[in-house]
Amino acid sequence: MQKKITVSGVQATGSIHIGNYVGSILNWVNMQDEYKCFFFLADLHAITIDRSSEELNSSIIKTIAIYLASGLDPHKSTIFAQSSVKEHTELAWMLNCVAPIGMLKRMTQFKDKSGKDQEAANLGLLSYPVLMAADILLYNADLVPVGDDQKQHLEFTRDLAGIVNRKFNKDVFKLPEPVIQGQGTRIMSLRDGRSKMSKSDPSDLSRINLNDDADLICQKIKKAKTDTIDTISHDREARPEISNLINIYSCMSNKTIKSIENQYLSIGFAQFKKDLSDIIIAKLGPINDRYKDLMKNQDYLLSVLQDGGSKARIVAEKTIFDVKELFGFINS
Repeated sequence: MQKKITVSGVQATGSIHIGNYVGSILNWVNMQDEYKCFFFLADLHAITIDRSSEELNSSIIKTIAIYLASGLDPHKSTIFAQSSVKEHTELAWMLNCVAPIGMLKRMTQFKDKSGKDQEAANLGLLSYPVLMAADILLYNADLVPVGDDQKQHLEFTRDLAGIVNRKFNKDVFKLPEPVIQGQGTRIMSLRDGRSKMSKSDPSDLSRINLNDDADLICQKIKKAKTDTIDTISHDREARPEISNLINIYSCMSNKTIKSIENQYLSIGFAQFKKDLSDIIIAKLGPINDRYKDLMKNQDYLLSVLQDGGSKARIVAEKTIFDVKELFGFINS
């Protein structure tokens, strides 16, 4: 039986944190044996925000190291940099030419990132969902692991695939289905339980990075915001900060939220935070060790990206050939 295809990626910006890990990468690791997987570093998406060439280059190397340290296997999955497969941008341009601007302007992420002055936003930020659609449709994905905040973009991808299919009156693209897995898909900031943990947050205390050492993890958890209520209980609306910490505890320990509440029913925040730190350190320690080893062998990291790019292009070139022919271009 042919394996279903799954496609996903994380922006190659800043440091990969536990929100990325439990919400995306850990799920990818668990999917490798069951699906045909394409996992990319979203470096083209990364430049929708102005950053130096040195910063981007460093982030790409660190991201591939984190991917591999976390358990992604280049023998099981196709792992590559988005920018190394030119067909991503080629398909994105053709999709741009059928994508309604009104739909793009309604994207929540565009509104959030462009702020009050949308006219000053760059075109890449507006057309971000079109490139994301190309990332997915290029590989005929059946399933796409996404967080809650990306569901709108996947719905747009399905809408765009439908527009193309109707334009040519045939099933050019599959309509990919979202895979939203468990409570870990939305880990919140350690400083604000109502905001998602983010690589772009200026405060490093807002997140646990996968390459943080044990002392730094302890420091960040100790300083993590809670509230003035003595008991430890989970209520996302009334108690967002402690609920977020319980959620992280659950994701890192595989314990249920209810069992964690019962365990700390009469125990204070200090012991809870110490235990949470210990659990995170135990989980991330092997990843951090492997990450440090991989960063010493950057030639190997680059070879993984090169091999993955070659494999991805075999699939991407076939899709582009077919789509260009439908649009009327001459393939040479």
